[in-house]
Amino acid sequence: MSTTSLRNDHKLIEKVLNALETTTSLLMDGKSIPEQILLPTIDFTHNFTHVCHHGKEEEVLFPALGQSGMPTKMGPIPRMIMEHKITNQLAGQIEVSAKAYLESGDSEELIASLQNYVIHVREHLWKENNRLFMMADSRLNNVSKEVDDRLGKIEDLKLKEIGKSRSDYEALAEELEKSVSKI
Repeated sequence: MSTTSLRNDHKLIEKVLNALETTTSLLMDGKSIPEQILLPTIDFTHNFTHVCHHGKEEEVLFPALGQSGMPTKMGPIPRMIMEHKITNQLAGQIEVSAKAYLESGDSEELIASLQNYVIHVREHLWKENNRLFMMADSRLNNVSKEVDDRLGKIEDLKLKEIGKSRSDYEALAEELEKSVSKI
């Protein structure tokens, strides 16, 4: 399937979303969240989700879908690109509110930022997993190996640019899950 790599990204992103939901609940219960949890969250939401994952979709999957005849000026592709921009804006709000929280201890904005991000990204992942990727797997069946290869190359390139590897982000997601469960 031409979307296997992207579906694997989604599983990793979902782990982090679970940790963010737990973080939100802890903040709502008045618990303190250390920067050792918040800073990796910022790294993941910006660098893995936006730079790497969205880069793979926008530089490989969407052009391949366009070449297969899917409209690129209307329909799912521009919608997903718009949602990627929203995701990145919401990640920026997490960064700003997390830094403010670490300085002031006031969690209200951080809670709202985390909730908005989680809701938006979960809905976005559902659309891709249950709509877009199904269309992609069907439309790109005859070029799935080529698409998979290009997705792997883009992932390696994007992660190399930020000085990380996929295993770094897999470990980060695991550590976030463990860290928030200990609070």
